[in-house]
Amino acid sequence: MFDSLHTSQDSINNKILSALPGEEFARLAPHLEKVELSLGQVLYRPEEPITHVYFPEHAMGSLISTTSEGQCVEAGVIGWEGLIGINVLLGVDSTASECIVQLADSAHRIKTGVIKEEFKRGGVLQDKILLFTNALMTQISQTALCNRLHLVEERLARWLLMCHDRSTDKKLSLTQEFLSIMLGVNRPTVTVAAILLQSAGFIKYSRGKIIVIDREGLEHFTCDCYKTAKTAYDKL
Repeated sequence: MFDSLHTSQDSINNKILSALPGEEFARLAPHLEKVELSLGQVLYRPEEPITHVYFPEHAMGSLISTTSEGQCVEAGVIGWEGLIGINVLLGVDSTASECIVQLADSAHRIKTGVIKEEFKRGGVLQDKILLFTNALMTQISQTALCNRLHLVEERLARWLLMCHDRSTDKKLSLTQEFLSIMLGVNRPTVTVAAILLQSAGFIKYSRGKIIVIDREGLEHFTCDCYKTAKTAYDKL
């Protein structure tokens, strides 16, 4: 039984789950359900109970904050490095943000009651989740700083790099509507920023598809916010 669980664990592309000792993973394995997450799928809505926590593989979720007037901006992204639904492990059962799937792929989900009980045991799962929480807090704070101080094209470069880090494909399916929400700007501004990055030879942009051509160039072009957040994730 242990060997089959260990083999199953080896096939999982999530940094937290793949790092667990065999004994810890064996307790979670019977409760893990592999699901396919589709582009635009809403995983959580504000103030609604969180029933499952998601461990993405190459899917990516965006945390969206919305005003009472309906204005939206992205606060953070979560992919294979962590889990979506961290709020339930911080003593609450809901979130003030909406979580929307930005990159479609698979994830492993588990009921909140099960993951809460395992988290309370301590061990590697708790250590890894706490490290991830710190990295996510760093990313969110840098996003707030970036949105306030830096040029839209620098912010777009940072965001594309974050998506690229979490995707297996250099071709990203990103509509103008999504990009405008991610950056907190209108669609014409997104278009101008994307054309600038394309003119510089960093990306190819056409009909909701962005292909990263020169990743190194994007890294040199973007602001320091990307590097600061990535340093925190590199410690996971």
